[in-house]
Amino acid sequence: MKTYAVKASEIERDWFVVDAADQVLGRLATNIARILRGKHKPIYSTHVDTGDHVVVVNAEQVRLTGKKAEQKEYFRHSGYMGGDRLIPFRRMQEKHPERVIELAVKGMLPKNKLGRQMLMKLKVYAGPDHPHVSQRPQPFDSVPG
Repeated sequence: MKTYAVKASEIERDWFVVDAADQVLGRLATNIARILRGKHKPIYSTHVDTGDHVVVVNAEQVRLTGKKAEQKEYFRHSGYMGGDRLIPFRRMQEKHPERVIELAVKGMLPKNKLGRQMLMKLKVYAGPDHPHVSQRPQPFDSVPG
């Protein structure tokens, strides 16, 4: 019996919409990363992007457990000496609520070209509206597995 290898032309991509309101950030990010990688499909392969598109709405209403909302910080560096910046979670959520979810999901994807390709299928919006209505995204709850 031969091993089945999926080809890029055989991959069918669906669209899913996720409501992040009152969801825990880490648990939400793991589910989104699973869909972006395609691990919910029987044709999953580690070296091919078999995942689907994910649209996240209400990113500004995502929550953290415990004291993480006060303690969590995001690190950036300009490349110059002394150019590091630590941004608290509260400020990041006020100014760029989309970035909070994007960074959490990015950390759960592969750190290579394939991971960057998977991340491009993630669309995050702070409010309840999104411009991807014509793709007819399915609710996130109907994902098999």
